Amino acid sequence: MNFIERPLSAGLYFVATPIGTARDITLRALDVLASADVIAAEDTRTARKLMELHGVPLGDRQVIAYHDHNGKEVRPRLIALMESGKSLAYASEAGTPLVADPGYALARAAIDAGLSVTSAPGPSAMIAALTIAGLPTDRFFFAGFPPNAAGARQRFLEEVREIPATLCFYESPKRLVGFLETASKVFGPRSAAVCRELTKKFEEVARGTLPELVDAFADRSIKGEIVVLIDRAGEAAADEMSMETALEVAMQTMSVKDAAATVAEALSLPRRKVYQAALAMAKPG
Repeated sequence: MNFIERPLSAGLYFVATPIGTARDITLRALDVLASADVIAAEDTRTARKLMELHGVPLGDRQVIAYHDHNGKEVRPRLIALMESGKSLAYASEAGTPLVADPGYALARAAIDAGLSVTSAPGPSAMIAALTIAGLPTDRFFFAGFPPNAAGARQRFLEEVREIPATLCFYESPKRLVGFLETASKVFGPRSAAVCRELTKKFEEVARGTLPELVDAFADRSIKGEIVVLIDRAGEAAADEMSMETALEVAMQTMSVKDAAATVAEALSLPRRKVYQAALAMAKPG
């Protein structure tokens, strides 16, 4: 790979790394990795492998682990190195630093110390998912990883329910179905997409309403990194047909009461009106 080694001024250089395909790294990122006095990484093994793969010589330079579990202890050391005149390249394990990544506290500390902070931008799982999900991209909101516990997860989703933007979440394979079930309860039959293993051999994008995605993944064993995107809330007004369609979908997985409440919230309709319609639809015949 072609890269340029050149002296870097003292300061912090955030380096975006591939989320899957190794060749997605930028030439500037390689320049920074080749030139920095010190390398810090969320996962030093991944950083070393990436540099080796692209022929970036490490030499006798330090490679320092910096992650959620040691940040408080390691951060002063990194700041001291930069204050002594060293250039520091920080690479996340995969993707863009500070996006679901421990780099924020390091950036804040460097800024507070009056040090230069810059970025070699590149891959991001969230942005990659937005480009292929088929959902609106004019406004989006990155919510990160939802809580593990069901109750906390529901409260978390309720907090972002009315944000007028495409909602973006990171999730693990083991918690995906639980997340989709809670999201279906909170958001109703909104359109959504599950993007898995982006840029890798088994890349997959599943699109549909949230209840449909619950069914699609309920009995599957899946692996890999996952981004879930959920469409914004519907327009304030909805005709009878759209209300009935939404109720039909919601009532497949919810009680009449919960389905009515969910649809009324999603479509900004009077709850009593939607509940009466749901009761009528639920009657035999």
